[in-house]
Amino acid sequence: MSLTDPAELTARLVRCPSVTPEDAGALTVLSELLSDAGFEVFEVSRGGIRNIFARWGAKGANRTLGFNGHTDVVPVGNPDDWTHDPFGAEIHDGHIYGRGTVDMKSGVAAFAAAAVDFVRDTPPEGAVVLAITGDEEGESIDGTCALLDWMADNGETMQACIVGEPSCPETFGEMIKIGRRGALTAWFTVTGVQGHSAYPHKALNPMPAMARLMDRLATHELDTGTDHFDPSTLAIVTIDTGNPANNVIPAQTTGCVNIRFSDLHTGASLERWLTEEAAKIDAEFGTTTEVRFRLSGESFLTPPGDLSDLVGKAVEAETGISPVLSTTGGTSDARFVKDHCPVVEFGLVGQRMHAVDERVPVEQVQQLKAVYTRILREYFA
Repeated sequence: MSLTDPAELTARLVRCPSVTPEDAGALTVLSELLSDAGFEVFEVSRGGIRNIFARWGAKGANRTLGFNGHTDVVPVGNPDDWTHDPFGAEIHDGHIYGRGTVDMKSGVAAFAAAAVDFVRDTPPEGAVVLAITGDEEGESIDGTCALLDWMADNGETMQACIVGEPSCPETFGEMIKIGRRGALTAWFTVTGVQGHSAYPHKALNPMPAMARLMDRLATHELDTGTDHFDPSTLAIVTIDTGNPANNVIPAQTTGCVNIRFSDLHTGASLERWLTEEAAKIDAEFGTTTEVRFRLSGESFLTPPGDLSDLVGKAVEAETGISPVLSTTGGTSDARFVKDHCPVVEFGLVGQRMHAVDERVPVEQVQQLKAVYTRILREYFA
Protein backbone atom coordinates (compact mmCIF):
# COMPACT_ATOMS: atom_id res chain seq x y z
CA MET A 1 0.00 0.00 0.00
CA SER A 2 1.27 3.46 -0.83
CA LEU A 3 1.93 5.86 2.01
CA THR A 4 0.06 9.13 2.39
CA ASP A 5 2.51 11.93 1.64
CA PRO A 6 2.15 14.70 4.25
CA ALA A 7 4.14 17.19 2.14
CA GLU A 8 1.84 16.71 -0.85
CA LEU A 9 -1.18 17.04 1.47
CA THR A 10 0.33 20.21 2.96
CA ALA A 11 0.65 21.66 -0.54
CA ARG A 12 -2.99 20.87 -1.33
CA LEU A 13 -4.09 22.62 1.86
CA VAL A 14 -1.87 25.66 1.27
CA ARG A 15 -3.44 26.14 -2.16
CA CYS A 16 -6.75 26.75 -0.36
CA PRO A 17 -6.62 30.48 0.66
CA SER A 18 -8.36 29.83 3.97
CA VAL A 19 -7.85 33.21 5.67
CA THR A 20 -10.12 33.29 8.73
CA PRO A 21 -13.12 32.94 8.51
CA GLU A 22 -12.97 31.53 4.96
CA ASP A 23 -12.45 27.79 4.50
CA ALA A 24 -11.76 27.90 0.74
CA GLY A 25 -12.01 24.13 0.46
CA ALA A 26 -9.30 23.10 2.94
CA LEU A 27 -11.63 21.08 5.14
CA THR A 28 -13.20 19.47 2.06
CA VAL A 29 -9.75 18.14 1.10
CA LEU A 30 -9.39 16.59 4.55
CA SER A 31 -12.97 15.31 4.72
CA GLU A 32 -12.56 13.41 1.44
CA LEU A 33 -9.20 11.94 2.49
CA LEU A 34 -10.52 10.78 5.86
CA SER A 35 -13.83 9.46 4.52
CA ASP A 36 -11.97 7.39 1.93
CA ALA A 37 -9.86 5.95 4.76
CA GLY A 38 -12.90 4.75 6.71
CA PHE A 39 -13.29 7.63 9.13
CA GLU A 40 -16.77 8.84 10.02
CA VAL A 41 -16.64 12.55 9.24
CA PHE A 42 -19.08 15.08 10.65
CA GLU A 43 -19.22 18.72 9.67
CA VAL A 44 -19.68 20.92 12.73
CA SER A 45 -20.51 24.46 11.66
CA ARG A 46 -21.29 27.35 13.95
CA GLY A 47 -21.37 31.10 13.45
CA GLY A 48 -20.45 30.74 9.79
CA ILE A 49 -17.31 28.72 10.63
CA ARG A 50 -16.66 25.25 9.20
CA ASN A 51 -15.11 22.59 11.42
CA ILE A 52 -14.87 18.82 11.05
CA PHE A 53 -14.87 15.95 13.53
CA ALA A 54 -13.56 12.65 12.19
CA ARG A 55 -13.44 9.33 14.04
CA TRP A 56 -12.08 5.93 13.06
CA GLY A 57 -13.35 3.20 15.37
CA ALA A 58 -16.27 2.93 17.76
CA LYS A 59 -17.74 5.92 19.53
CA GLY A 60 -16.98 5.74 23.24
CA ALA A 61 -14.07 3.32 22.83
CA ASN A 62 -12.05 2.81 26.01
CA ARG A 63 -8.91 4.00 24.25
CA THR A 64 -9.39 7.05 22.06
CA LEU A 65 -6.49 9.25 21.00
CA GLY A 66 -7.30 12.63 19.51
CA PHE A 67 -5.47 15.20 17.40
CA ASN A 68 -6.49 18.84 17.16
CA GLY A 69 -5.45 21.52 14.69
CA HIS A 70 -6.63 24.30 12.42
CA THR A 71 -6.64 25.04 8.71
CA ASP A 72 -7.42 28.76 8.88
CA VAL A 73 -4.51 31.17 8.39
CA VAL A 74 -3.67 34.82 8.97
CA PRO A 75 -3.65 37.32 6.06
CA VAL A 76 -0.56 37.39 3.84
CA GLY A 77 0.03 41.15 4.08
CA ASN A 78 1.39 42.63 0.85
CA PRO A 79 1.67 39.76 -1.67
CA ASP A 80 4.37 41.72 -3.50
CA ASP A 81 6.67 41.23 -0.50
CA TRP A 82 6.65 37.45 -1.06
CA THR A 83 9.20 35.79 -3.31
CA HIS A 84 6.73 32.98 -4.02
CA ASP A 85 2.94 32.93 -4.38
CA PRO A 86 1.65 32.80 -0.77
CA PHE A 87 -1.00 30.29 -1.85
CA GLY A 88 1.06 28.52 -4.51
CA ALA A 89 2.75 25.90 -2.29
CA GLU A 90 5.87 26.15 -4.44
CA ILE A 91 8.85 24.00 -3.45
CA HIS A 92 12.24 25.73 -3.54
CA ASP A 93 15.51 24.54 -1.95
CA GLY A 94 13.70 21.77 -0.13
CA HIS A 95 11.08 24.08 1.43
CA ILE A 96 7.35 24.40 0.79
CA TYR A 97 6.47 28.10 0.62
CA GLY A 98 3.08 29.52 1.50
CA ARG A 99 0.85 30.99 4.14
CA GLY A 100 0.00 28.35 6.71
CA THR A 101 2.86 25.99 5.93
CA VAL A 102 4.14 26.37 9.50
CA ASP A 103 0.99 27.52 11.30
CA MET A 104 -0.33 24.94 10.87
CA LYS A 105 -1.34 23.15 7.69
CA SER A 106 1.78 20.97 7.80
CA GLY A 107 0.86 19.86 11.30
CA VAL A 108 -2.67 18.97 10.23
CA ALA A 109 -1.37 17.19 7.13
CA ALA A 110 1.15 15.23 9.20
CA PHE A 111 -1.33 13.94 11.76
CA ALA A 112 -3.99 13.26 9.13
CA ALA A 113 -1.50 11.30 6.99
CA ALA A 114 -0.24 9.42 10.04
CA ALA A 115 -3.77 8.53 11.15
CA VAL A 116 -4.88 7.38 7.69
CA ASP A 117 -1.90 5.08 7.20
CA PHE A 118 -1.99 3.79 10.78
CA VAL A 119 -5.62 2.67 10.81
CA ARG A 120 -5.21 1.08 7.37
CA ASP A 121 -2.03 -0.85 8.13
CA THR A 122 -2.50 -1.66 11.84
CA PRO A 123 -6.16 -1.17 12.81
CA PRO A 124 -6.12 -0.47 16.56
CA GLU A 125 -8.43 -1.68 19.31
CA GLY A 126 -9.85 1.73 20.05
CA ALA A 127 -10.58 4.93 18.19
CA VAL A 128 -8.64 7.73 16.55
CA VAL A 129 -10.24 11.19 16.50
CA LEU A 130 -9.29 14.26 14.46
CA ALA A 131 -10.90 17.56 15.50
CA ILE A 132 -10.01 20.24 12.96
CA THR A 133 -11.20 23.83 13.06
CA GLY A 134 -11.37 26.84 10.78
CA ASP A 135 -11.42 29.40 13.60
CA GLU A 136 -8.16 29.41 15.53
CA GLU A 137 -6.57 32.56 14.15
CA GLY A 138 -9.75 34.59 14.73
CA GLU A 139 -11.89 34.95 17.84
CA SER A 140 -11.78 31.17 18.45
CA ILE A 141 -15.43 31.20 19.53
CA ASP A 142 -16.88 28.91 16.88
CA GLY A 143 -13.93 26.61 16.28
CA THR A 144 -12.53 24.10 18.76
CA CYS A 145 -15.10 25.32 21.31
CA ALA A 146 -17.87 24.40 18.87
CA LEU A 147 -16.29 21.00 18.27
CA LEU A 148 -16.03 20.27 22.00
CA ASP A 149 -19.63 21.39 22.56
CA TRP A 150 -20.76 19.11 19.72
CA MET A 151 -18.77 16.23 21.16
CA ALA A 152 -20.42 16.67 24.56
CA ASP A 153 -23.87 16.74 22.96
CA ASN A 154 -23.17 13.63 20.88
CA GLY A 155 -21.34 11.44 23.38
CA GLU A 156 -17.97 11.72 21.63
CA THR A 157 -14.85 11.56 23.80
CA MET A 158 -11.07 11.61 23.73
CA GLN A 159 -8.94 10.09 26.49
CA ALA A 160 -5.92 12.16 25.43
CA CYS A 161 -5.22 14.76 22.75
CA ILE A 162 -2.25 16.13 20.89
CA VAL A 163 -2.46 19.63 19.42
CA GLY A 164 -0.22 19.92 16.38
CA GLU A 165 0.74 23.58 16.79
CA PRO A 166 4.37 24.57 16.17
CA SER A 167 6.07 23.93 19.50
CA CYS A 168 9.82 24.08 18.82
CA PRO A 169 11.70 27.41 19.01
CA GLU A 170 14.70 26.61 16.81
CA THR A 171 15.30 22.87 16.38
CA PHE A 172 12.71 20.25 15.49
CA GLY A 173 12.13 17.98 18.45
CA GLU A 174 13.43 20.27 21.18
CA MET A 175 10.17 21.17 22.95
CA ILE A 176 6.76 19.85 23.96
CA LYS A 177 4.17 22.21 25.39
CA ILE A 178 2.46 20.81 28.49
CA GLY A 179 0.53 23.98 29.30
CA ARG A 180 0.18 27.62 28.45
CA ARG A 181 0.20 30.90 30.29
CA GLY A 182 -3.07 32.74 30.69
CA ALA A 183 -3.73 35.85 28.63
CA LEU A 184 -5.64 38.93 29.76
CA THR A 185 -6.04 42.27 27.97
CA ALA A 186 -7.22 45.38 29.82
CA TRP A 187 -8.31 48.69 28.31
CA PHE A 188 -8.31 51.82 30.50
CA THR A 189 -10.25 54.97 29.60
CA VAL A 190 -9.23 57.88 31.84
CA THR A 191 -11.52 60.91 31.76
CA GLY A 192 -10.79 64.42 33.00
CA VAL A 193 -11.96 67.89 31.90
CA GLN A 194 -10.92 69.51 28.63
CA GLY A 195 -9.41 72.97 28.76
CA HIS A 196 -6.88 75.47 27.39
CA SER A 197 -3.26 74.42 27.87
CA ALA A 198 -2.43 77.99 29.01
CA TYR A 199 -4.88 77.58 31.90
CA PRO A 200 -4.26 74.06 33.19
CA HIS A 201 -5.79 74.91 36.58
CA LYS A 202 -9.16 75.24 34.85
CA ALA A 203 -8.93 71.75 33.33
CA LEU A 204 -8.34 68.24 34.62
CA ASN A 205 -5.69 66.61 32.47
CA PRO A 206 -6.11 62.81 32.23
CA MET A 207 -2.64 62.36 30.74
CA PRO A 208 -0.57 62.52 33.97
CA ALA A 209 -3.03 60.06 35.55
CA MET A 210 -2.62 57.66 32.65
CA ALA A 211 1.16 58.01 32.72
CA ARG A 212 1.24 57.26 36.44
CA LEU A 213 -1.08 54.29 36.05
CA MET A 214 0.91 52.77 33.22
CA ASP A 215 4.16 53.24 35.13
CA ARG A 216 2.76 51.54 38.24
CA LEU A 217 1.50 48.59 36.25
CA ALA A 218 4.65 48.17 34.16
CA THR A 219 7.02 48.30 37.13
CA HIS A 220 5.01 45.92 39.32
CA GLU A 221 6.47 42.43 39.70
CA LEU A 222 3.61 39.98 39.28
CA ASP A 223 5.63 36.94 40.34
CA THR A 224 9.01 35.25 39.89
CA GLY A 225 7.72 32.14 38.14
CA THR A 226 6.92 28.60 39.29
CA ASP A 227 8.26 25.11 38.62
CA HIS A 228 6.60 24.99 35.21
CA PHE A 229 5.94 28.66 34.37
CA ASP A 230 8.22 31.59 33.62
CA PRO A 231 7.53 34.85 35.48
CA SER A 232 4.28 36.52 34.46
CA THR A 233 4.63 39.57 32.24
CA LEU A 234 2.69 42.79 31.67
CA ALA A 235 3.24 44.81 28.51
CA ILE A 236 1.88 48.26 27.72
CA VAL A 237 0.72 47.88 24.13
CA THR A 238 -0.78 51.29 23.40
CA ILE A 239 -1.65 54.73 24.80
CA ASP A 240 -3.98 56.75 22.58
CA THR A 241 -5.27 60.28 22.97
CA GLY A 242 -5.91 61.47 19.42
CA ASN A 243 -5.37 65.12 20.28
CA PRO A 244 -4.30 67.10 17.17
CA ALA A 245 -4.03 70.45 19.00
CA ASN A 246 -1.02 71.56 21.03
CA ASN A 247 -3.00 74.15 23.01
CA VAL A 248 -5.82 71.91 24.21
CA ILE A 249 -5.77 69.68 27.28
CA PRO A 250 -7.73 66.59 26.24
CA ALA A 251 -10.75 65.32 28.10
CA GLN A 252 -9.91 61.66 27.69
CA THR A 253 -7.13 59.19 26.95
CA THR A 254 -7.03 55.42 26.63
CA GLY A 255 -4.36 52.82 27.33
CA CYS A 256 -4.10 49.07 26.95
CA VAL A 257 -2.00 46.39 28.63
CA ASN A 258 -1.60 42.70 27.90
CA ILE A 259 -0.73 40.24 30.67
CA ARG A 260 0.61 36.70 30.19
CA PHE A 261 0.27 35.00 33.55
CA SER A 262 1.30 31.86 35.39
CA ASP A 263 -0.80 29.55 37.54
CA LEU A 264 -0.21 31.84 40.52
CA HIS A 265 -2.95 34.07 39.13
CA THR A 266 -6.40 33.84 37.61
CA GLY A 267 -8.12 36.20 35.25
CA ALA A 268 -10.42 37.27 38.08
CA SER A 269 -7.59 38.02 40.51
CA LEU A 270 -5.77 40.13 37.93
CA GLU A 271 -8.93 42.03 37.02
CA ARG A 272 -9.41 42.89 40.71
CA TRP A 273 -5.81 44.13 40.97
CA LEU A 274 -6.06 46.28 37.83
CA THR A 275 -9.37 47.75 38.94
CA GLU A 276 -7.92 48.60 42.36
CA GLU A 277 -4.87 50.28 40.78
CA ALA A 278 -7.11 52.39 38.55
CA ALA A 279 -9.17 53.43 41.57
CA LYS A 280 -6.02 54.54 43.42
CA ILE A 281 -5.07 56.74 40.46
CA ASP A 282 -8.53 58.30 40.35
CA ALA A 283 -8.30 59.08 44.08
CA GLU A 284 -4.91 60.70 43.54
CA PHE A 285 -5.74 62.74 40.43
CA GLY A 286 -9.50 63.27 40.60
CA THR A 287 -10.05 61.51 37.27
CA THR A 288 -12.60 58.83 36.38
CA THR A 289 -11.34 55.58 34.89
CA GLU A 290 -13.35 52.90 33.15
CA VAL A 291 -11.71 49.49 32.77
CA ARG A 292 -12.68 46.83 30.24
CA PHE A 293 -11.26 43.30 30.11
CA ARG A 294 -10.89 40.42 27.68
CA LEU A 295 -9.71 37.09 29.03
CA SER A 296 -8.34 34.94 26.21
CA GLY A 297 -7.66 31.98 28.47
CA GLU A 298 -6.62 30.93 31.95
CA SER A 299 -3.23 29.37 32.54
CA PHE A 300 -3.23 25.58 32.58
CA LEU A 301 -0.87 22.68 33.03
CA THR A 302 -1.01 19.02 32.06
CA PRO A 303 1.31 17.63 34.75
CA PRO A 304 4.23 15.58 33.43
CA GLY A 305 3.15 11.95 33.23
CA ASP A 306 1.96 9.26 30.85
CA LEU A 307 0.99 11.55 27.95
CA SER A 308 4.09 13.74 27.97
CA ASP A 309 6.25 10.61 28.42
CA LEU A 310 4.57 8.97 25.41
CA VAL A 311 5.13 11.99 23.18
CA GLY A 312 8.62 12.67 24.50
CA LYS A 313 9.81 9.12 23.81
CA ALA A 314 8.35 9.21 20.29
CA VAL A 315 10.07 12.53 19.57
CA GLU A 316 13.42 11.26 20.87
CA ALA A 317 13.14 8.02 18.91
CA GLU A 318 12.56 9.88 15.64
CA THR A 319 14.85 12.90 16.14
CA GLY A 320 17.51 11.81 18.63
CA ILE A 321 16.58 14.82 20.79
CA SER A 322 15.10 14.59 24.27
CA PRO A 323 12.50 17.40 24.30
CA VAL A 324 12.04 19.79 27.21
CA LEU A 325 8.59 20.30 28.70
CA SER A 326 7.50 23.92 28.44
CA THR A 327 4.59 26.33 28.96
CA THR A 328 6.09 29.22 26.98
CA GLY A 329 4.52 31.10 24.09
CA GLY A 330 1.12 32.54 23.46
CA THR A 331 -2.26 30.86 23.58
CA SER A 332 -3.53 27.91 21.55
CA ASP A 333 -6.67 25.82 21.33
CA ALA A 334 -5.15 23.50 23.91
CA ARG A 335 -6.64 25.96 26.43
CA PHE A 336 -10.08 24.64 25.43
CA VAL A 337 -9.14 20.97 25.00
CA LYS A 338 -7.72 20.83 28.52
CA ASP A 339 -11.28 20.98 29.90
CA HIS A 340 -12.09 17.76 28.02
CA CYS A 341 -9.00 15.57 28.48
CA PRO A 342 -5.22 15.68 29.10
CA VAL A 343 -3.53 17.57 26.26
CA VAL A 344 0.00 18.33 25.09
CA GLU A 345 1.30 20.14 22.02
CA PHE A 346 3.99 19.03 19.64
CA GLY A 347 4.72 20.30 16.16
CA LEU A 348 7.15 22.08 13.88
CA VAL A 349 9.71 24.80 14.46
CA GLY A 350 7.69 27.99 14.68
CA GLN A 351 10.20 30.64 13.58
CA ARG A 352 8.52 31.39 10.23
CA MET A 353 4.87 31.35 11.29
CA HIS A 354 2.86 34.45 10.24
CA ALA A 355 5.94 35.79 8.43
CA VAL A 356 6.44 36.88 4.84
CA ASP A 357 7.74 33.87 2.85
CA GLU A 358 6.43 31.47 5.48
CA ARG A 359 7.93 28.09 4.65
CA VAL A 360 8.66 24.65 6.04
CA PRO A 361 11.34 22.06 5.14
CA VAL A 362 9.79 19.10 3.34
CA GLU A 363 11.98 16.79 5.42
CA GLN A 364 10.57 18.26 8.64
CA VAL A 365 6.99 17.55 7.54
CA GLN A 366 7.98 13.94 6.90
CA GLN A 367 9.64 13.75 10.33
CA LEU A 368 6.53 15.13 12.00
CA LYS A 369 4.39 12.44 10.41
CA ALA A 370 6.86 9.84 11.66
CA VAL A 371 6.59 11.19 15.22
CA TYR A 372 2.78 11.13 15.10
CA THR A 373 2.83 7.60 13.64
CA ARG A 374 5.05 6.39 16.47
CA ILE A 375 2.77 8.06 19.03
CA LEU A 376 -0.24 6.23 17.56
CA ARG A 377 1.59 2.92 17.49
CA GLU A 378 2.79 3.18 21.09
CA TYR A 379 -0.52 4.54 22.44
CA PHE A 380 -2.42 1.51 21.12
CA ALA A 381 0.34 -1.03 21.77
